[in-house]
Amino acid sequence: MPFYRLIILIFGLSLILGLIIWLVNSIYQLYIQISFTAPLLANILIFLITGISGFLIYTWAFYYNKLFARKFDSKYKENYLSKFTNRKKISLQDVKLIIDRVKNIKNKALKQSLLKRSKEIIDDLDRQEFKVILFGKGSVGKTSLINSLVGEVIGQVNSSMGTTKIGVSYRIKLKGLSSKVLITDTPGILEMGLKGEKRGKLAKQLSLQSDLLLFIVDNDLSQSEYQFLKFINSLGKKVLLIFNKIDLYSQKDRIKILNSLKNKTTNLLFVEDVILISANPQNRQLEMIQKVDLSPSINTLIRKIVIILRAEGQELISKNIITKSQRLEKEASQIIDSQRGKQSNKVINQYQWVTAGVVLVNPLPFFDMLATAAVNTQMIVEIGQVYECKLSSDEGKELALSLGKTLIGLQITKGAVEVLGKILQLNISSFLVGKVLQSVTVAYLTRIAGQSFVEYFSNNQSWGKGGIKEVVQRNFQLNKQDMFLKNFVEDAILKIINPLRDNLKSTDKKKLDKDEW
Repeated sequence: MPFYRLIILIFGLSLILGLIIWLVNSIYQLYIQISFTAPLLANILIFLITGISGFLIYTWAFYYNKLFARKFDSKYKENYLSKFTNRKKISLQDVKLIIDRVKNIKNKALKQSLLKRSKEIIDDLDRQEFKVILFGKGSVGKTSLINSLVGEVIGQVNSSMGTTKIGVSYRIKLKGLSSKVLITDTPGILEMGLKGEKRGKLAKQLSLQSDLLLFIVDNDLSQSEYQFLKFINSLGKKVLLIFNKIDLYSQKDRIKILNSLKNKTTNLLFVEDVILISANPQNRQLEMIQKVDLSPSINTLIRKIVIILRAEGQELISKNIITKSQRLEKEASQIIDSQRGKQSNKVINQYQWVTAGVVLVNPLPFFDMLATAAVNTQMIVEIGQVYECKLSSDEGKELALSLGKTLIGLQITKGAVEVLGKILQLNISSFLVGKVLQSVTVAYLTRIAGQSFVEYFSNNQSWGKGGIKEVVQRNFQLNKQDMFLKNFVEDAILKIINPLRDNLKSTDKKKLDKDEW
């Protein structure tokens, strides 16, 4: 604060204080003078002065608060609309980008499923109501809680292993909120058997739809409940932990369980987000013949929900939309990556055996030349097309030359010849090994080169921090694993060795027939 303003403030406060002292002193002197002649009149005068002063102060405070509240509501609505508009603008752009990616998915069923979810996110952008979802094991009192909130019996109790049918929703209006609340009761989670697993999976799917989650327990947290709570917390959702059926416990036990709940969830929740309620209180005779009669403590929970949704509601909706968008984008990316991987693998398979056939017919004078032969320019261009990267023939040649040099520099050609030579000797005659070793090796090197380029294109045409050498070396090590080599040699026997053996037998037979003739 500037010095001159501080001086003015001090002077103003001193003046006001001096006037108050003068006013009090003047009223006191007036009271003294009148009280000598008319004590009753003096008391009435003081009473009137005090009443008028109090009325003026109250009137000023009332209109000031009203004016302040109006300004606050105006700012609140302004911020609300600003957040809502920004949320809609930013999220719509994100969803449109995701939809463009989804359209590249070839599997029609998966594409339709993801497009449907995209539409749900777009619909959420205009959503005004809040989504609150209840979670918990069977019979912890989820339906009783909703009964208390809605004010009528709505559950369908028909099973001891989960008392509510799948995802039943109810729209309610809570005092203090301008928007309605869509509250959903979920099936009991963490239960035994296949049915319980399906319910748990459904509950996880529903958790993604919520703005606020109420996780209900009727005792201390079990390990499975803690893990589920940890999962929904990892989604970035706002969670309230509700300790229900407190009327069934003594005061001592309630405090013990409450403290345990708070300690176990220290890293997940705020202390004030652990709430005690009794959704359907019972008169119960406890130890020491102590009778406990609790009325529903739902109001505490309702106030908490209203406070959270009023203060953070729009932010929670925005986070919900962002979370769903991110998960949708991740799923779409995984599907597209898998799709591209399969397409790339087809290209690599095609070129590895074509190149192997060419080398089989036209053997190379030196084994080092296999590295150059293995890296086919057209294969690189086609893999790039799978990843929507357009390469010219010259760019493909440049990449092929670079990777061929890397194969030679890392002595991968020599290593491949040694490894494959040993395996082939265990499966075919030495005569055939000499005939097919170059061909099988070039097919093997073509696969290493192809997989290296898949990594290059999937990483936005970058070899990464370790460069081309690290990528090629990593793919060589992956393709040296016993299971891969076993399957690769079996394919080589089917595609190269058996046709060659058949051809040699046919040639020998024709030669024998000619000699006999």
